[in-house]
Amino acid sequence: MANAARAKCALALSGLLLLASGHIVGQIAGASEAEPSRPARKLDVWYVPTPHEVVNRMLDEAKVRPTDIVYDLGCGDGRMVIAAAKRYGTRGVGVDLDPSRIKEARANAKAAGVEQLVTFRVGDMFETDIREADVLLLYLLPELNRRLKPKLFAELKPGARVVSHDFDMGKDWPPDREVKLGSDGIYMWVMPPLAERPGAGQQ
Repeated sequence: MANAARAKCALALSGLLLLASGHIVGQIAGASEAEPSRPARKLDVWYVPTPHEVVNRMLDEAKVRPTDIVYDLGCGDGRMVIAAAKRYGTRGVGVDLDPSRIKEARANAKAAGVEQLVTFRVGDMFETDIREADVLLLYLLPELNRRLKPKLFAELKPGARVVSHDFDMGKDWPPDREVKLGSDGIYMWVMPPLAERPGAGQQ
């Protein structure tokens, strides 16, 4: 009986050790899948929030519809896609290289009651797939807008609207509409058919 008791005790102890080791492995795996706490590289631009009245006008210029999917590259605190979700019930995606901004954006979406409609991702705007976007919102520097142009021409669907706060895309791609709102500028483009875009027909 004593031997049997000792065997049971040893078996139970080994089971506990296995469970504990599994829990530790799970914790390690979970930690490895967690988002980074710091940007993966130097930020492209310092975050400066777009005033809420400018955000609303940008959405007006884009003629956002409830069925649209709205993207914001360099989303900061998420105010653009959150405003679209609140006003129109649209789905939205915000991307930012800074994990602290994404954390803030998710908290703001929850506070606004639209966390089920919007998604915020830590990511590089130049590597983000934007093919599903119907509306793309930007507040970047002029050189970043110009660097993004080939991506916009390659990925955005015909009829998608691009709206930029303060900065245009250069003389070779004038906006379809330009609005002055006090000291702020708003530029809007409608993506042309694929055959009419720069580089069309090239291999």
